[in-house]
Amino acid sequence: MSIRKARRQMCAQAQRAGVARGEAARVPVSDAADGPRHGSADTGSTLLEAALTRENLQRALKRVRANKGAAGVDGLDIDQTVRHLVTAWPAIREQLLSGTYRPMPVRRVTIPKPDGGERELGIPTVTDRLIQQALLQVLQPLLDPTFSEHSYGFRPGRRAHDAVLAAQSYVQSGRQIVVDVDLERFFDRVNHDILIDRLQKRIGDAGVIRLIRAYLNSGIMDGGVVQPRDQGTPQGGPLSPLLANVLLDEVDKELERRGHCFARYADDANVYVRSRRAGERVMALLRRLYGRLRLQVNETKSAVASVLGRKFLGYSLWVASGGVVKRKVAAKPLLAFKRRIRELTGRNGGRSMKDVVERLRPYVLGWKAYFRLAQTPRVWLDLDKWMRHRLRVIQLKQWRRGPTIYRELRALGALPAVAQQVAANSRRWWRRCQKSCVLRPVKRSQVMALVNRSPNRIAN
Repeated sequence: MSIRKARRQMCAQAQRAGVARGEAARVPVSDAADGPRHGSADTGSTLLEAALTRENLQRALKRVRANKGAAGVDGLDIDQTVRHLVTAWPAIREQLLSGTYRPMPVRRVTIPKPDGGERELGIPTVTDRLIQQALLQVLQPLLDPTFSEHSYGFRPGRRAHDAVLAAQSYVQSGRQIVVDVDLERFFDRVNHDILIDRLQKRIGDAGVIRLIRAYLNSGIMDGGVVQPRDQGTPQGGPLSPLLANVLLDEVDKELERRGHCFARYADDANVYVRSRRAGERVMALLRRLYGRLRLQVNETKSAVASVLGRKFLGYSLWVASGGVVKRKVAAKPLLAFKRRIRELTGRNGGRSMKDVVERLRPYVLGWKAYFRLAQTPRVWLDLDKWMRHRLRVIQLKQWRRGPTIYRELRALGALPAVAQQVAANSRRWWRRCQKSCVLRPVKRSQVMALVNRSPNRIAN
């Protein structure tokens, strides 16, 4: 379906929604939030009207709630914002339709990167997240079908696992040289004029373009001071991933036109070729294409190399017997996992075993859900054994005294000789837990709440 035809249908739906329910979109369902259908200064933006219908805003609010997130510069959380919008929404809606709405600055937040350094986030207010989400729900069905099939990031029905599987198929077909491109501070260096130009070519709706430009220019607050921005689309707002795909799709289409095999997830792109010479040509091409967008390739992280020595979205590839290419967890994510487990299972926390397990469970389950594609059963078994060992050390140290250890082990079914041997060496926590005669009875302790859902069981 063409974008023009889709816009006509969306406009009709918006008009029907306005007739059936009163077009003033209410975040909380309240008559006080209604506003007039059209003002004299209305921009005539059909897409904006579709975004501001009550049904679409209610869906947007549900998504914002699900995403949770912190407050913006106004200090209002989600519930406080909803109460505020009961009376403030009619005026905000009129400003949106007339093109006079000015978003508040985003709140600057930095988080550490797994490989060092910091990633800058810009947290919009809940009101602006709601408006952006409503706009995203209207724009994404129009723009997403126009994107390259090799783009997997932040798209409905696509995910990082699809990109990893595509990469594996390219390598299995004989393309064992990868052009691994990393863009330096991509979200901080998006050129506003170039982005708006590419966006206008796709939707051509003046009201939407004006509102997106206002979000790009809203500035960022750091330490109480608002800093203007002439480039960048800070991570943290619902629209940022879509705008990134709009900008980078130009590079994707050129690679498609030249017949290259590649996978891109947001600003992380890998192109797979058969020789280093071809890889160097592709790297030179990508430098030119990104240069036209005023983006810079990070030369220290980008490379033309054997695919077996690189990672992509946390995974790396290895060759099994018979030349079969398989997936595994890359070294860095594995080290990060162990570091986090050590933090969560420290022996000096003064927490009960139940509390340790409850803190450990969401991290372990989330990690193994993402890395479930790994085809390395032995790694899962080793991690499972290591985590069980750390939990047993915590349990023995909490029992602490020899008589208590003896009593608890006997209650778990340990033989008297075994319980006595462990109790006699009660302070040698790690070594005592290595004995298989100790491991068996402790498996039936409350640690089972976590152990029964261990990574190797999912991997199988």
